[in-house]
Amino acid sequence: MENQRECGVLLPISSLPSKYGIGCFSKSAYEFVDQLKAAGQGCWQILPLGPTSYGDSPYQSFSTFAGNPYFISLEDLIEEGVLTEKECDAVDFGSREDDVDYEKIYKGRYKLLRKAYERSDISKNPDFVRFQQEQAHWLGDYALFMAVKDRFAGIPWTEWAEDIRLRWNNALDYYRKELYFEIEFQEYMQFKFYEQWAKLKAYANRRGIRIIGDIPIYVAMDSADTWANPGLFKLDENNEPTQVAGCPPDGFSATGQLWGNPLYRWDVHKNTGFEWWIKRLAHCFNMYDVVRIDHFRGFDEYYAIPYGDKDAKRGWWEKGPGMDLFRTVSYRLGHKDIIAEDLGFMTDSVKRLVEESGYPNMKVIEFAFDERDTGNASDYLPHNYTNNCVVYTGTHDNETLLGWYGDITPEERHMVREYLWNFHDDEKGICRNMIRLVMGSAAGRCIIPIQDYLQLDNSARINQPSTLGTNWKWRLKEGQFSKELQKEMLTLATRFGRKNWTPDPLEEKME
Repeated sequence: MENQRECGVLLPISSLPSKYGIGCFSKSAYEFVDQLKAAGQGCWQILPLGPTSYGDSPYQSFSTFAGNPYFISLEDLIEEGVLTEKECDAVDFGSREDDVDYEKIYKGRYKLLRKAYERSDISKNPDFVRFQQEQAHWLGDYALFMAVKDRFAGIPWTEWAEDIRLRWNNALDYYRKELYFEIEFQEYMQFKFYEQWAKLKAYANRRGIRIIGDIPIYVAMDSADTWANPGLFKLDENNEPTQVAGCPPDGFSATGQLWGNPLYRWDVHKNTGFEWWIKRLAHCFNMYDVVRIDHFRGFDEYYAIPYGDKDAKRGWWEKGPGMDLFRTVSYRLGHKDIIAEDLGFMTDSVKRLVEESGYPNMKVIEFAFDERDTGNASDYLPHNYTNNCVVYTGTHDNETLLGWYGDITPEERHMVREYLWNFHDDEKGICRNMIRLVMGSAAGRCIIPIQDYLQLDNSARINQPSTLGTNWKWRLKEGQFSKELQKEMLTLATRFGRKNWTPDPLEEKME
């Protein structure tokens, strides 16, 4: 991204306004693209789109290849004639406009999607048959996994009957026959997800908006990926993990973070020419224009924690695949637009890996003034940025800018004011100054969470790591992304050379 300057907004799909309880690929998503264009933005960064499991985290998904059925637009299915508006309106998706009620969505959405499937006559659709063939390397395993999981009342696959848990051939044949329609229902939902997503992404691209996708370095233990490919992970002869992923204790958590994901057998991946990773990243670049790889430092060294530990204190560092993986990716897939999420404790070897890869890394302005950071604060100060980086006020894991400024110490707030040379504005004025600061920096890309433009406090926070129950729920209200705010953002984007100058096809038609 040499000498490129652009800006964008971070907003999960789930946080879009929606009539039916959760943001999805409906009319409001297209309106959001129009609003981004009007605001001069060139990027829309989202979170992983996979089907979520317990805790509703997009970083703990049942598949790294599948899409979340929650995002399928019910309005589109009504237009197709496989659902009625009356049927959809009769379902209780929750009453709060700014909050996702996942329990009600889980109970209501799948019943509607099942009705749509049963009315679709999907097996006779040639596009569906082509989708099955093109996605065969993951779709069959995923659909079978989800169908069997439903048969066993949702319990993790590690607790299934031994024959299907260990994928004995006779068990696979039995369940494929026994659960034929349940499997086809799962494939139908994936077909509709990808059909609708392709239309939305194409619309965004026509308006000059590039989609920045996000993939976790790890997959979930309770996933089709792990069940179908146990040899790629550190599992024992019973397919139980021996070590799991996490982060060591730091200034933000005295016990570290215990993620629980299975770790890769990197020697096995290397011996296959990283084939699984090539398929994974190729799939991502069919979905997104840019891919942010979460926890990039784990490719240099990863933190291993004994399986069964209650926290991350007894973990240790092990060596990852390093540049071997990314040289293979470049050779097999060509040059790709990848963002290296290199936040956290940075060693010299991690810095070398990022530099050798050539990928832009991440800068978070909050970290520049936060004494809880792990010793790299000066790296996050804007006067130290190069063009080859992506700057954020905060990410989905951080407090909102306004919430963060209110939570840091008086000494840290003084550091902020001194750096800005602003000793008179109130908290909201300081936050506006910080947005202006990163927009004017040398960073090639500048991504701002919509909550920071709206100057919202921590009640609008997306995620607080290592907590359950309150995360991934916040939603943008209808009308919050106002025309006035769009004009302010357009002014900033233009002033600092980041405006999306793509000709507007809609305006050209009118002429």
